[in-house]
Amino acid sequence: MAGLLGACASQEVGRAGNAATTPLRDLNVVRESIPEALHAARKGPYRLAPDTSCASSAAEIAALDEALGPDLDAPPGAERGLLERGGDIAGDAAVGAVRSTAEDIVPFRGWIRKLTGAERHSREVAAAVTAGGARRAFLKGWRSAQACPAAAATTAQRP
Repeated sequence: MAGLLGACASQEVGRAGNAATTPLRDLNVVRESIPEALHAARKGPYRLAPDTSCASSAAEIAALDEALGPDLDAPPGAERGLLERGGDIAGDAAVGAVRSTAEDIVPFRGWIRKLTGAERHSREVAAAVTAGGARRAFLKGWRSAQACPAAAATTAQRP
């Protein structure tokens, strides 16, 4: 139980820290790195790899799951109670307040983001995430058509 609470607390600290570093991201001092799996997906989300084995596609899906988080077909995690969901709502509100305050620190935020390149980088991250989702869906469909075992494709759990 203590481990579960510690994991929840560290997750909240991470989200709050992420919100607090918003001005640094706006100034393009801190940049979110794009995982290699998403870079590769952006180059060709619908291409077939030279190695078309089931094991190779399962490994690529696992790398995409690591970068993107669990897919919609991932088995659900433990059912959460009302108390836990209420805590999430309170945590979301607190993180939102920190983010809003941090965003207000930088005057002319939109212009600053454009001039520093932070806006372009945010678009690149969003495009990489979209390409990664398309690549993962393509690979899962391709695996199904090749009669690859489905259980090997999904290992992560949804919260």
